[in-house]
Amino acid sequence: MREASRTTRERIADRLRDQALPAGTLAREFDIRATTALDHVQHIARSLDGTDEELLVAPPECEECGFTDFDDLVNRPSRCPECKNEGVAEPVFRVE
Repeated sequence: MREASRTTRERIADRLRDQALPAGTLAREFDIRATTALDHVQHIARSLDGTDEELLVAPPECEECGFTDFDDLVNRPSRCPECKNEGVAEPVFRVE
């Protein structure tokens, strides 16, 4: 299939098959907002139900204390609930 005829969501899914990436990187690569990239990733996860593939998520991680037990694994929190540091790495997504 030609690249131009593929949807952004299909191209994002293919990109996540090649490499694990955070939503911010996807947003820059596909010239979309990070929230839109997250919407695409969540839809990709739903569309993989019933297939032999799945969306894997590496949770956000506090850069100060290493905390990773966030309630929401998809969205990047504004700060760490443990040490209150605002340096929290984005979650990383991969399709396998």
